[in-house]
Amino acid sequence: MDKKKKILTVIVFLLFIIVLVLAYLLFQKYVMKSNFERDILPFANKNDKTVFQVDKMVLFSNCDAKNKTGSSTNFTIENLYQFTDLAIFINSSSLEEKNLENTLKKVKIQNVQYITSPELGEPKLYFKGLPQFAKSNLVVENEIQDTFDFTITSENEANLDSPILYNNLANPITLSYTNQNIKTDYTITDTSTPITYDGSLLKKCNVDLSTISCKLSFDIYLTNNLEEEFKTTVFIDIPLETQEKSIYDGTLTVTQTNPFIFYRYQ
Repeated sequence: MDKKKKILTVIVFLLFIIVLVLAYLLFQKYVMKSNFERDILPFANKNDKTVFQVDKMVLFSNCDAKNKTGSSTNFTIENLYQFTDLAIFINSSSLEEKNLENTLKKVKIQNVQYITSPELGEPKLYFKGLPQFAKSNLVVENEIQDTFDFTITSENEANLDSPILYNNLANPITLSYTNQNIKTDYTITDTSTPITYDGSLLKKCNVDLSTISCKLSFDIYLTNNLEEEFKTTVFIDIPLETQEKSIYDGTLTVTQTNPFIFYRYQ
């Protein structure tokens, strides 16, 4: 075989390899597209409209202390804690009357995550009855750990001190983020001014707000009366100060209107 034929053979062989590679890449692209369509299109079809969303949250931040002892010259606290109560309002974006699609059958909270944990204290998330909202009392048995289920009712009246939600979305989910033992066995020697059991106690105990800042998230799962299942992840930045005021001033109430959309996954 002369030199020209050898070169031609090599060129043909290389072209054949290139064609094979291109064909393989096109086939891979086709497979990826098919897999994408198989996975995404059913999801998109299920979520062609928004059925449920969190459209408002009210967050109330305060502070308190337990096991207090005092004298004329000093005051000692055993457990300084900060709490933020959360009222999470879920609504249906549908303008239709309440029906099987936009009413609740099941609700649960899972997967509590602390994205940024406070440097001081022991943070936990609890269910808190609506009548107790903005009060410092807490039921430790209502701590949310792995899964926390709500009872759904269609009755006209319900005990909202219990984890009960009306199926027509009439009442919010109420929770309490509580950070306990920020200060323990701490003595306040400046008793020249009255001690108030609110956020000003943090300042009196020399707690820098940056040391108790916290960001957390959790998942809310809903099932409607068509047995369709929805989920959203709620992100909370515990409010300790705004441009106008801080928890040092006593209490702090913040209303957030950025919606969290529930997507249907089943």
